Amino acid sequence: MSDLALQVWVSFLLCVAVIGLAGYKLTDYGDAIADKTGMGGTWVGLVLIATVTSLPELAAGITAVTVAMLPDIAAGDVLGSCVYNLLILAIMDLFKRGPPVLTVARQEHVLSAGFGILLLGVAALGLTAASSGDTRLIGHIGFATPTLILLYFIAIRTLFRYQEREVESFTEREPDRFPDLSLHQIGVRYAIAALFVVAAGIWLPFVSEGIATVMGWNQSFTGTLFTAMSTSLPELVVTLSCLRIGAIDLAVGNVLGSNLFNLLILAIDDLFYTPGPLLDAVSPLHLVSAITAMTMTGALIAGVFYRSNHRVFRIGGWTSLLLFVLFAINSWMIYNPGTH
Repeated sequence: MSDLALQVWVSFLLCVAVIGLAGYKLTDYGDAIADKTGMGGTWVGLVLIATVTSLPELAAGITAVTVAMLPDIAAGDVLGSCVYNLLILAIMDLFKRGPPVLTVARQEHVLSAGFGILLLGVAALGLTAASSGDTRLIGHIGFATPTLILLYFIAIRTLFRYQEREVESFTEREPDRFPDLSLHQIGVRYAIAALFVVAAGIWLPFVSEGIATVMGWNQSFTGTLFTAMSTSLPELVVTLSCLRIGAIDLAVGNVLGSNLFNLLILAIDDLFYTPGPLLDAVSPLHLVSAITAMTMTGALIAGVFYRSNHRVFRIGGWTSLLLFVLFAINSWMIYNPGTH
């Protein structure tokens, strides 16, 4: 391996470490802020935590479409993160004893999963339309952007009003993990951790471009696989933490809520990308990730309703196995764009 390649991979691993550690702290401090301000059981508290775990995607996306001018990295990060987040549910099954995760998850998650498919469908339509012409709606903004923004806010209003009671019952049982720290002290630590996550997120698009260059890979692949994997670390940390304390529904809700916010980030990226509609400037390969995420979400809905207690090879439920297979197919198709 050349010195340049070694430098690029070390930079990538450093980004992963910073996002993983700072993301873990952000989750703790964000949850503590929600507890201490009394908004843990409201939709405001959930928006705070969703924003926390999606900070890397937001920072990486805005940097990719402004400073670095790498729209493929931005789109690959958002849509790849949606695929990774759903894979996290399959990873949960590897660590969970007893029935599969989706067997014990509430059927109310179907509502947020349905909104996720709806937003992914809009993104897929935008990518499809971009292959046949200009999708510009007004100025440099594509038609998918205002649709995604509107649907996102309709979704969170519906979801948080519907799920508020369940979240309140959980947060009331959760003890204050920082009883000796004031709200101001926690706020300062939250801001410091956020700065580290944002800094790593800003660095990631340049690292992904370097990986694509030294390895001879396309930017759609590096954005979808490596950048998305790095920026999804906070969701992984939160989800496994929820699993540790038995909060399965909070873990599933976090994954599905993060996917909704990721699609809002796709719209935000388009607002910052001034040369034209973002989806017009990216590879049509990203349509593969959008369709894969929709298919994985559909499998999740089926798993929640079917509630099979059977573990395939004693590893995980059939839905988890299907999620792993779909993730592998998605990665292979983007890595080998000439095979389909």
